[in-house]
Amino acid sequence: MNFVVKQMVGSQFKEMTDGLGGGENAEQPQGEDPEVVAARKEQEERRKEKHRKMEVEREKMRTDIRSKYNITKKEDGPQFDIGADGRIGAARKKTPEELAAEMEPDDSIIGQLGLTEHVEKAKTAANSAFDTIKGFLPFGK
Repeated sequence: MNFVVKQMVGSQFKEMTDGLGGGENAEQPQGEDPEVVAARKEQEERRKEKHRKMEVEREKMRTDIRSKYNITKKEDGPQFDIGADGRIGAARKKTPEELAAEMEPDDSIIGQLGLTEHVEKAKTAANSAFDTIKGFLPFGK
């Protein structure tokens, strides 16, 4: 019981003292030598400068490769096709007119040769065979 009270009151007391400005400075904790802090900042600046130089060298190498192989640099990010319903990359739903146009017999070579019925029979046979095989396999259920 005593432990629970200490946990509850202790955390509230700590929050209250931090809000009053009694908290430690995040930049320089108590007991840390200012020279150590300055050395750490200097080391961080050197590291950032080193990484900046490396990135400049990489960009130079990238431009050389682009010029050698005639590659254009993409300035924009990836372009996504935003559908009518607001989803990115979503397939556009077909209108009833477009669906009706698909269902109408077309003037394709199969239609001109009169093989439409045979193709439809082959499609149904293939689909039924696929469904039968799918029924036997465990992942098709």
